[in-house]
Amino acid sequence: MTPSLKRALIVRGGWDGHQPVEATEMFIPHLEAHGFEVSVHESTAVYADATVMADIDLVVQCNTMTTIEKEEIAGLRAAIEAGTGMAGWHGGIADSYRNTADYLQLIGGQFAHHPGVHPSEAKGEQADNYLPYRIDVLESAADHPITRGIESFDVVTEQYWVLSDDYNDVLATTTLPAREWDAWNRPITCPAVWTRQWGAGRIFVSTAGHNVAVLENETVRTIIERGLLWASR
Repeated sequence: MTPSLKRALIVRGGWDGHQPVEATEMFIPHLEAHGFEVSVHESTAVYADATVMADIDLVVQCNTMTTIEKEEIAGLRAAIEAGTGMAGWHGGIADSYRNTADYLQLIGGQFAHHPGVHPSEAKGEQADNYLPYRIDVLESAADHPITRGIESFDVVTEQYWVLSDDYNDVLATTTLPAREWDAWNRPITCPAVWTRQWGAGRIFVSTAGHNVAVLENETVRTIIERGLLWASR
């Protein structure tokens, strides 16, 4: 007897700078290779369809900023509480629906800032916020299925200052320095990779993943690929 496929739902859109189409397309072959049937939606309206959501094992969201309707966030939360997993990276999950408290509570972390180059060097481009920094994998995460065998590593991309709570299970952090021109006067350590249990559902977030170029980093991509599988029902 052939085992039934798992079902993954990709919801993408929002700010084009995060390349939601190109970024999510990168992970479809990975999901299919692990037995998922993948459907793609360009709108959050699907979250309000209880019949569809009841059969979803994994939601992969890449939808920066924008808004979400009351019945849509209610449907998403209900599905996750019942066992649907949710996963994503960067602003596609950690900077979505800023005005919706129920979403912020669900995800457990919200983008607040990404430091840029010195103001005298800024050119008004995305690259103004691309800085070299380290993602520190915690010793406590050494045996976690998502980070097992992965050591702390360096990237050059946006470094997220994240507002979060202690219900997150943090696997990796990043520390933002206090430079002479910054308004804050001491380093700030924020979660960079975390998981969260919500009802019967699992949630995975990586703050690294600004665009395709960052997602092509072998370590970033490995963490996300593992996170997708870990979060699934």
